[in-house]
Amino acid sequence: MEKIKIGIVIADTDEYRPLEEKMGALGGKITKIAGRRAHEFTIGNAIVTSVLCGIGKVNAAVAATALAEKGAEIILNCGLSGGVSGISKNEITIPDKFLEHDFDLTGIGYKPCEKPGQDYIYFADKELSRQLALEFENSKKGTAVSGDCFVSNEGLRTFLRDEFSAMSCDMETAAVAYVCASYGIKFACIRKISDDAGNDAGASYRQINALAEDVLINAILSVIANIA
Repeated sequence: MEKIKIGIVIADTDEYRPLEEKMGALGGKITKIAGRRAHEFTIGNAIVTSVLCGIGKVNAAVAATALAEKGAEIILNCGLSGGVSGISKNEITIPDKFLEHDFDLTGIGYKPCEKPGQDYIYFADKELSRQLALEFENSKKGTAVSGDCFVSNEGLRTFLRDEFSAMSCDMETAAVAYVCASYGIKFACIRKISDDAGNDAGASYRQINALAEDVLINAILSVIANIA
């Protein structure tokens, strides 16, 4: 049976640490992807490459593109997000729609986030998202917006809610979703809400991020095992 190639993109060192700590049990080996720290391991019939991509859309897109060029058929993402509307701190979200909230050509007549002549709203794979949702009975789905800023401003949070009906905000998922859409790769992500994207978001995020919890990694590895 031909092996399936799966990629995992994770932005932050503390978000990545739980997966790195499992490498002994997974038989993983250290490697580099586009100059970034990465690991390769096997689960069942799947060859998995995980990448610590770095924070932000460009870093995420570079890592996702490198995985695509290596033949990834599925790319998964996990991490922390800010809650914008309809979701609270510590809840689990499995977004089904993604867009870049900081792409702005409104000055020349386009809508916020609209990219001339191309798709600019991206979607998660429904079956992968369904399998991730099985890991968390009360997880929520909705729109995740991404931009190259940490949202800790109530005015911006209100804009994201009113303009995009955003459920959550982060700095990577829309970029990975865009690369996957461009290459025809299945994409899904699972995120935990670390803060409310308001004025005290920074302190709340740092507190939860420092815990380096493994619940999201465990969910992703479980889904990979089911696929493989």
